[in-house]
Amino acid sequence: MGYLTNLLGALTGKPQASSSFDLTNMSPENLRDFLRIGGSMESASGAVVNDNSAMRVAAAWRCVNIISGTVGSLPLDLIKRESEKVRRPAVGHPLRKVLTIKPNVWQTPSEFRRMMQMHLLLRGNAYALKVRMGRDIVGLIPIIPDRVMVEQMPDMSLRYQVTRSNGSTKFYQQAEILHLRGMSLDGIKGLSVISHMRESLGLALQGELAGAKLMKTGQLANTVLTHPNKLSPEAYNRLKDSIAASGGSENAGGTRILEEGMKLEALAMKATDMQFLEQRNFQRYDIAMFFGVPPHMIGATEKSTSWGSGIEQMGIGFVTYTLNDWLVTWQEALKRDVIDEREWDTIDVRFFPQALLKGDTKTQWDAFTKGRQWGVYSANDVRALLDLNPRDDAEGNEYAAPPNQNPDAAAAATDPTVDQTGGPDEPEQTA
Repeated sequence: MGYLTNLLGALTGKPQASSSFDLTNMSPENLRDFLRIGGSMESASGAVVNDNSAMRVAAAWRCVNIISGTVGSLPLDLIKRESEKVRRPAVGHPLRKVLTIKPNVWQTPSEFRRMMQMHLLLRGNAYALKVRMGRDIVGLIPIIPDRVMVEQMPDMSLRYQVTRSNGSTKFYQQAEILHLRGMSLDGIKGLSVISHMRESLGLALQGELAGAKLMKTGQLANTVLTHPNKLSPEAYNRLKDSIAASGGSENAGGTRILEEGMKLEALAMKATDMQFLEQRNFQRYDIAMFFGVPPHMIGATEKSTSWGSGIEQMGIGFVTYTLNDWLVTWQEALKRDVIDEREWDTIDVRFFPQALLKGDTKTQWDAFTKGRQWGVYSANDVRALLDLNPRDDAEGNEYAAPPNQNPDAAAAATDPTVDQTGGPDEPEQTA
């Protein structure tokens, strides 16, 4: 270990304390970033992009937080298909406890799904080790993607090489690992998102760094000092010390004392400064595009209205084209990897995106009302969706006949004395 410490000190030009890091716990990608050698994630802008630096970009943090938080908070259940038309929760199935109550000894289901989804979004892959008791899966242990190498064997099955925290490696067969993969070119491993968007993230990181340094020095060139002749050395030194002392955002807006006839003139913002601000704003839209999140959901509303149907349609598009893609990925991977093949015809994993309507009371009640009118829901069905106890009377389980099949409604539709617009006929007015 001392040799490696000295080697790192020689490579970086800085002495390294042996207790400051542990190489056995450092993933290959983190080691490459540390040494800044071939294969690192350094962008053309000079910023090194990895999981930690990517999450320092506000737009990236918000995109990852929205998607992973939604996947983690949506209700999920194990469903048993009793027939082609009858589906019920698989009460008593050992896997149901793992998915809905306790995936492992330290995480809740929402924490587990949120972490796995973050791995998917940033690294393109999420892995978990299946813990078995006999034939039953009783736990899922998440694995950091950087510690996993995947290879396809001659029989077309996958083998996973996992680097443990102590530096040792172990091989796992495909039947031992839950693997969720994003968009993939080879069908074996998902594409790393941050590696493909590192230039966008690098620009955002460097722009933020430049802005921070500007605020630290407080030397934005929006003013110019002019002197009618030549400034004396004494006055120059006093002015230089005054400018240095007035730097920093905490001294912004201060007043300078000028001498020997000097004048202070204001300058308009230069085109380069405007381009700097526009570039920082553009990066938010670029990052949102990579993650498939509507810009208004990360606070970028400059190019769209903050209210009205436009925002509503973008929200619907997010659920339809971005969130649904991830939910299907979860459902299919869970069925393939954690449900016994003998139960594939009868057991399914299902998310319930209807829970997203909880924040929109009007839309939720409109859906319930139409469902009741067309006989899709009974009163007790609606109450169950609202987590309320069923009604005690028998009418709570009754389903209304659809309006086009209701005899009273059909008779009213053909009765000439009934105004079809909804009100009683009025006598015809004559001039």
